Amino acid sequence: MTTSAKSIVINKDDQGYHANYTDFPVESIHQHNVNIDVDYSTLNYKDALAITGAGPVVRQFPMIPGIDLAGTVSESDSDEFKTGDTVLLNGFGVGEKYLGGLSEKASMKSDWLIPLPANLTPKQAMQIGTAGYTAMLSIIALEKHGISPQTGEVLVTGANGGVGSFAIYLLNKLGFDVVATTGRMNESEHLQKLGAKRVLSRDEFSTAGKPLAKEQFAAAIDSVGSHTLANVCASINYGGVVTACGLAQGMDFPATVAPFILRGISLIGIDSVMRPKADRIEAWQRLSELVEPEYLDTISREIPLSDAISHADALLKGEIRGRVVVNCKE
Repeated sequence: MTTSAKSIVINKDDQGYHANYTDFPVESIHQHNVNIDVDYSTLNYKDALAITGAGPVVRQFPMIPGIDLAGTVSESDSDEFKTGDTVLLNGFGVGEKYLGGLSEKASMKSDWLIPLPANLTPKQAMQIGTAGYTAMLSIIALEKHGISPQTGEVLVTGANGGVGSFAIYLLNKLGFDVVATTGRMNESEHLQKLGAKRVLSRDEFSTAGKPLAKEQFAAAIDSVGSHTLANVCASINYGGVVTACGLAQGMDFPATVAPFILRGISLIGIDSVMRPKADRIEAWQRLSELVEPEYLDTISREIPLSDAISHADALLKGEIRGRVVVNCKE
């Protein structure tokens, strides 16, 4: 019987904060009612902060990072899942408060898991990861509030980020006209290939603006926050909708109530961490129907688990473009 699992393990002790690729006791991993053989995980920005110690992500030590995982159930005390089922997890404090997915083995509460959609492989699910899942949740929110391709242009901020890139791709697949903002205008051609009809400089939105600007967009998906989100709200058409799902520029929101009470716009917060199971299943089913495998291969790279620490540092330095998929069996 396997007694240890190769894992990325973060510790904080008298020698300081450090992450290692090492063996971790399986009995310490098996804390919840569904045990999993992990096939793939990912390296998200939050994981990179945790591994490098660059951000206060980890809440207890030792910690296995990894906020996403896809794998096969090895043992289950849940009526919902049985041995051999393929499952998917995003969020719920995994990799922060609970041992996460960057390991050969994992253990999760059944309430945190959903079945992997039949037409997605574990690797494809992790190529999509929390970034694509969050983008899909945002699009579903727009749709449920009456936004359609006929309503008008949809603005996507932070377009070169994970959520932004997926949002452009998915909106385009659904027939929307997409406008993208980015701080890297040299990437405009790439964003247009994803589906953006126009690309704007983030400088148009990133500094203090007017309470009400010219109405330009039917809706927006914002992963930036701060002045950008305030200016986006000020630029939305009457009755339009904005989803807020990130804070790349900051957590502050230096806005006025003018767009809300004079134009009747709606601002919807998108949480991907504690989302109810029904919402997760809906989002992942939509993703499985929309996303083409060929696209996923162009936006991701696969690395073995042993390389996760070095790639975390490179990710924070901005040296990696696209998704990093971690093969936890290598």
